[in-house]
Amino acid sequence: MWAAKTPNGPSIKMHVQNIHTMDELKMTGNCLKGSRGIVSFDKAFDETQWGRMVKEVFTQIFGVPPLARRSKPFIDHILTFSLLDNKIWFRNFQVMEKDPEQPNGPAQMSLVEIGPRFVLTPIKIFEGAFNGATIFSNPEFVSPAAARMEVRRSKGEKYRIRKGVESERSSRRELRRRPEDELAVSKVFS
Repeated sequence: MWAAKTPNGPSIKMHVQNIHTMDELKMTGNCLKGSRGIVSFDKAFDETQWGRMVKEVFTQIFGVPPLARRSKPFIDHILTFSLLDNKIWFRNFQVMEKDPEQPNGPAQMSLVEIGPRFVLTPIKIFEGAFNGATIFSNPEFVSPAAARMEVRRSKGEKYRIRKGVESERSSRRELRRRPEDELAVSKVFS
């Protein structure tokens, strides 16, 4: 997945993992179309340079400008971004003003996760929009194709080991074979 601050950049290339939709998780909750959302970031984003860049790009993408024409004048959901193990964890929550268990009780604020949820692994951050000099490259990222290739290579190594053992067994069998005797049944009665 790409995220970019257009037209001048920066842009982030990310790998999306663990996507869970509302239907899969059977989440209840709903936020209105066009409502403003609060974009919340973990403190860990301010500790690294690439974290600050990601925070700026996501604020540009997901934040609603104060004077946006089509947005509603109230806030009813929160988008949270957390940074853990150099991965960005995304969650979407709805702000509930009343407790559904006590509809006539005192006004209480609570958060209900409404989905979707997913994890983003940053691969590279480029200086321009979708191109340019590489500002950050994640050395820990292993592409899914490389992981599949390693699994296939390990299976191939098992096959080579098995065939090597079979060839050793057949060569040992040849070494243990006795020469044919002159008084063998096949020579005496032929």
